[in-house]
Amino acid sequence: MVKNLHVYSEDPSINKREIHSLISSLKSEFSLSISFLSINFISSKELKAINKKYLNHDYVTDIISFNYSSKVKLIDGEILISYDDARENAKKYKSNYNKEICRLIIHGVLHLLNYDDNNKKNKAIMKQMENKLINSYNFTLLVGK
Repeated sequence: MVKNLHVYSEDPSINKREIHSLISSLKSEFSLSISFLSINFISSKELKAINKKYLNHDYVTDIISFNYSSKVKLIDGEILISYDDARENAKKYKSNYNKEICRLIIHGVLHLLNYDDNNKKNKAIMKQMENKLINSYNFTLLVGK
């Protein structure tokens, strides 16, 4: 188990132990320390409300990251993931829910490492890194899968 990692899920199919394994692998990959990391799986409705309240964005998103660290290699933050949108993305992109959850966790960690997808170039760099990492780690993040 990764020290200082908290995983909360309203979706009982999420395997918290495997999320710890994924974060442990990412921690090694990037030589990170974790002061605090919270990963929360919540409904699309809840994530939209948070997006509006804290980021002034009145639209649905699949993930929000809050970075509280001023140091690149020290994680102190929160990742909020919409399990509803993860399911929709999996269908839309002909993937599976497990892989989409993994991709979103990696995406959130990359944001906490100051990667950004705010323009076409940065988005391509971030997507390339996501794909490399998702292909490196084949985790079963769902119970019974």
